[in-house]
Amino acid sequence: MPDKIHAVRGMNDVLPAKSPLWELLEDAVRDVFRQYGYRNIRTPMVERTELFVRGVGQATDIVEKEMYSFVDAMNGDNLSLRPEGTAPTVRAVLEHNLLYNGPQRLWYSGPLFRHERPQKGRYRQYHTFGAEALGFPGPEIDVELLMMARRLWQRLNLDGVQLQINTIGSAEERRAFRDKLIAYFERHQELLDDDAKRRLHANPLRILDSKNPAMQAMIEAAPKLIDAVGRDSRANFEAVQAGLDVAGIPFSINPRLVRGLDYYNLTVFEWVSDRLGAQSAVCSGGRYDGLCEQLGGKPTPGCGFGIGVERTLLLLDAHHHIGQPAAPDAYLVHQGAQAARFAFVAAERLRDYGLTVIYDCSGGSFKSQMKKADASGARHAVIVGDDEAQMQHVSVKPLREAGEQTRCALERAAELIKTKRG
Repeated sequence: MPDKIHAVRGMNDVLPAKSPLWELLEDAVRDVFRQYGYRNIRTPMVERTELFVRGVGQATDIVEKEMYSFVDAMNGDNLSLRPEGTAPTVRAVLEHNLLYNGPQRLWYSGPLFRHERPQKGRYRQYHTFGAEALGFPGPEIDVELLMMARRLWQRLNLDGVQLQINTIGSAEERRAFRDKLIAYFERHQELLDDDAKRRLHANPLRILDSKNPAMQAMIEAAPKLIDAVGRDSRANFEAVQAGLDVAGIPFSINPRLVRGLDYYNLTVFEWVSDRLGAQSAVCSGGRYDGLCEQLGGKPTPGCGFGIGVERTLLLLDAHHHIGQPAAPDAYLVHQGAQAARFAFVAAERLRDYGLTVIYDCSGGSFKSQMKKADASGARHAVIVGDDEAQMQHVSVKPLREAGEQTRCALERAAELIKTKRG
């Protein structure tokens, strides 16, 4: 016998027992995003590799070592499974001229792919809900996005999710700060781990995000980008803080928060929880005013965030005890050739009345079908024999409480079953 084929490491199945929790989150996101006027957009899972090299940044971990990239055997194109959702969304907006009709509020969902070491809350295929606002220049849109995220946490009854914010200024300010940071880290090279040494000249800001305990004291003493930004960037950041105060959203300033994608500028933020271990960020985002231009469009302000679905589900699992899926209203049992033909039609007619009906396809005996009806959790068995089929009737038998078996027309059967719904 051949060996079983298993899923790829870090790419997980979502089994029926877990699906209700996913559906709870999906329904909440759709409702909340709709309240703020965000419209759904769907992009391919495969994009040209150049999109992420230009958008995310050549020196980022994502592009350097995490993307699933390959050459299309048909035409030689360099392609990648999408590792993040913002660049594909902006690409689609530019390609289809969506900004011609004015600023856009958009949201998306789906799987993303990064080749990294799987651990709790971090997988090679993971899922996101993203929101992107394009064409809005002021800090009000930053605050709106954070209000929308806060409303989602409230809708899901998630407490303990805390907002951290920072400003990383403009690209010019970061370039000037970068030189100071490199000089500082070079003075402490003996404390840098291999990852930090690799990033030192390519992307030194990412060293500030290191979780290596041996480097924390040295990183804490490093120059802070927030102290190096200019007057305009600081005024923008203060306006965001004022907006959060008006909205009643508590926050803390985390000067080490820099984000790992090159397209960010000005405000960056994370919603974090101390219940997730090392992978504490549930929702991350910020402003990316230069991305449209990097991808061949006109200069256009942008701001957005991505919610990690799996991490959010870890929090939800502790708050929501999702039981078994709702039992069917009825299990349709049939015996005899004529009965089988009518039972098939009867099941569909009962569904027309809004009922959930399981039709027995086993072909087993009447006794074995009734055992399956009982095991299904259905409140009623709907029985069709040849006598019922000839009269175009069914017999309704209660399974969860005492009661007489009743033979009746389908409309009456639907009424009887509905009256006993829990």
